[in-house]
Amino acid sequence: MPAPDLAAMLIVLDACAYATRMHAGQQRKYTGEPYVLHCLEVVRIVAALLHDVVEDTEASIEDVRNQFGEEIARGVAWLTDVSRPDDGNRAVRKTIDRDHLAQAPADVKTVKLADVISNTRSIVDHGDGFARVYLREIAALLEVLSEGHPELLQRAKAEVARGVAKWLA
Repeated sequence: MPAPDLAAMLIVLDACAYATRMHAGQQRKYTGEPYVLHCLEVVRIVAALLHDVVEDTEASIEDVRNQFGEEIARGVAWLTDVSRPDDGNRAVRKTIDRDHLAQAPADVKTVKLADVISNTRSIVDHGDGFARVYLREIAALLEVLSEGHPELLQRAKAEVARGVAKWLA
């Protein structure tokens, strides 16, 4: 087994500390767990600890760029919803965000697949009627994530199918 790259490990640890600070006090819907646990679950699937930090905290892409560099900031920017409340109703906003992700590089789509797996599992197992809306949105999103890692795509589809069986059958 090759020796770990110390610089890469320090970036990951720094990202973990940053995400923990930024998400401090936030809780997951349905489970009440600290929100950062969702980020760590996604990391177990694929390294993407900062995937929600701009979308869900006061952190900006510029903050991420200054702390972690251009490449990581670019990935976080692709993963951050671009729609705004004044763009229209939820369906319109989700279409805008889906179209944005459709243009993302394959590695970003892989991170999004890991995020979908984690979120879908949580919403299906602990959610309420929102699961019905969410599952339809995610089924549409998976259509534009086909360039992501094939195994993660299959896992995401399996989680959606499990949710459909529970909530929409």
